[in-house]
Amino acid sequence: MAFIIGIILNFVFVLIEVIAGLSIHSLSLLSDAGHNLADVAALSLSLFVIRMSKVKATDKYTYGYKKTTILAALFNAVVLLISIGAIGYEAIHRLFNPEPMPGLIISIVAGVGIIINSFTAILFIRFKDSDLNIKSAFLHLLSDAVVSVGLVAGGIIIFYTHLYWIDAVLSLIIAFVIIASTWSLLRDSFKLSLDAVPVGINIENVKSTAKQLDGVIDFHHIHIWALSTTENALTAHLVVSSNITSDQLHAIIEEIKHELLHLNIHHTTIETEFDNNTCDRICC
Repeated sequence: MAFIIGIILNFVFVLIEVIAGLSIHSLSLLSDAGHNLADVAALSLSLFVIRMSKVKATDKYTYGYKKTTILAALFNAVVLLISIGAIGYEAIHRLFNPEPMPGLIISIVAGVGIIINSFTAILFIRFKDSDLNIKSAFLHLLSDAVVSVGLVAGGIIIFYTHLYWIDAVLSLIIAFVIIASTWSLLRDSFKLSLDAVPVGINIENVKSTAKQLDGVIDFHHIHIWALSTTENALTAHLVVSSNITSDQLHAIIEEIKHELLHLNIHHTTIETEFDNNTCDRICC
């Protein structure tokens, strides 16, 4: 529901900014409209992939479509960074060729943006640390609210001083805000798309968690990757004492899986080895 509300409110605000921006020839409003339109697309895509991630696995897609959430976060970050180029190019051109415009209208429209973006950002704040897509939506909306504050201030300055080049400067500030709010999202989603160990998980902690259990001699050949922006998986080799029973081995594996859940690892596959017959693979 939060995504739907955010999409509708932001799209309405995009229309307001486009109409006002074209009417008064304000690059800052049009730049922000482009930024908000990208956010509408990002929110729509995030909503789509979150629903896709819940589709059951098939014989062809054995993990289902969970990874689409990572690809969507990466796509959203790339699109936002590309939009910076267009904004920056036009802003530099306007900086040397400023056009007269009513600052009061810029401030009024931006004030509406503060209300809309702040409200929709609040809808996501509760879950922003649990899902990379929700975090990206929250960051987009929060940065929009900050940009709107700057536009209000800039519009007031233009109104009283008639320094029209401020409009172009505000556009450049918007570009820097987009970079600042998007870079970490791009970095994290890129790492996850390459199956890097998810942020917040340390392999040494995982290894020590398993090795502290009675009967465990070693825990190695560990691979950890993200199935989606909310679920992580692990495969590993477990070396145990040769004198433990099958029931004890089963209990150890179940305990490891339970402990790994506390480390945000949800799907665990463990291959067992005994200390008198350990794996002779080079990878081990």
